[in-house]
Amino acid sequence: MELPLYLSVNEFKNRYYDHLEKWFEEYRNTSETDYLKALAKMYTPYLYYNFANDRLQADATIQIKECSFPYYDKIGLSFCTSCENGKSSKSTKSMNPIFEWKTISMMEYAQHILDKINMHIQTNKARADQNILSFINDPDIITSRNGAGYCVNYDQHQLTLPFLKAYLPVYGQTVDISVYRDFLFSVVEIAEFIDKKLMEVHAFENTIYTKLKSDAKFRVQMSHHFLTICN
Repeated sequence: MELPLYLSVNEFKNRYYDHLEKWFEEYRNTSETDYLKALAKMYTPYLYYNFANDRLQADATIQIKECSFPYYDKIGLSFCTSCENGKSSKSTKSMNPIFEWKTISMMEYAQHILDKINMHIQTNKARADQNILSFINDPDIITSRNGAGYCVNYDQHQLTLPFLKAYLPVYGQTVDISVYRDFLFSVVEIAEFIDKKLMEVHAFENTIYTKLKSDAKFRVQMSHHFLTICN
């Protein structure tokens, strides 16, 4: 069963039991705990643990590789090949393309995907009423490259599909910033709702709060360990 990701806390709460019922219909030998663990896994990527406030906060970002060329404007180079695996063709090796990781918001990522899809529709002269979501996971479109810029990793893209299905417009050229802002406010409340339900069924170790706090502590410990070795 594919659980939908909701961008609004009210919509999430209103549909919680509807989807729980469907969950039981599809997975008969299961429990509400399994349903909650699946929800926690879906929303965790958009959150982080804040040590200063001892709470969860929104972090709807993604790391993506960007291809660029030094002196891009001067040489007029406009095509980057094989960005996804960090290689370049014989025609561009002499230009020394640079690949670096960037952290961008999920709104910016969604707009990048939307631009790719609209470019495909325009280039192939598809119907004007073509549904954007029908192209959302087409590997040829998603990983296509035309010039310097972001290089989408198809495997990583799979993890963003629940968000993109909820956020991308069915038709249109631009994503809605107001909807994205609502998601940033809602995702923390959604996580708190999920965690409350997990605590009610005594699955404390599966809460989003516990997992992200543990991950944050581990990163701090590893950082301290690395500094100790270096010194």
